[in-house]
Amino acid sequence: RVGSNKPIQANARIISATHRNLEEAVEAGLFRQDLFFRLNVFPIELPSLRERPSDIPLLITTLEARLREQGSEPARLTPAVLGHLSQQPWPGNVRELANLLEQLSIMYPNQLVDLAQLPSRFRPDGLEFRPPGLGELEPLPTVTLPRASEDVLPPEGIELREYLNDLERRMIQVALEHNDFVVARAARRLGMRRTTLVERMRKFGLERDARDAAAEL
Repeated sequence: RVGSNKPIQANARIISATHRNLEEAVEAGLFRQDLFFRLNVFPIELPSLRERPSDIPLLITTLEARLREQGSEPARLTPAVLGHLSQQPWPGNVRELANLLEQLSIMYPNQLVDLAQLPSRFRPDGLEFRPPGLGELEPLPTVTLPRASEDVLPPEGIELREYLNDLERRMIQVALEHNDFVVARAARRLGMRRTTLVERMRKFGLERDARDAAAEL
């Protein structure tokens, strides 16, 4: 007990861990030699994760089970992802692998994750990010707008803002229908951000249509 002048009998075992070579640290004068001999009773050397790639699939299974126990839904990794992760250097060892799986469970709960959905640090060189479920998408039908001239304008004129709003609404509706009402895919075909498309859908009252269509799938 700190500050006491009476000895207290105790029965304890000390388990310590380090990623450094303590023998070299002792020789360099960076670690006390007497403390090293006190701790170095039964040393256990555990190879780093990069030295045992065959353990990675088993570790992933174990870590995913732990995530489920915590109430999370792990992402479903493709065989290509499992093979790719087995070839990583993993400087952070098991903790780094666990952090990656937790990150994927937050971003893609119970979704199929391929190489293109991995964080940039783990993604193969030259492979661009692609949201899950996005393959080759069919192009939207071509819409030809009439030229702005007196020949196409009715004599009484038009309300231009209303006309453009109606055109925008119809194009968003077409994009949603051609992409199974998946907002991210429709936004990609329209060349806008997903958040912008969501705002437009809310403006034109298309959110309910998207929800109803998703419920029917």
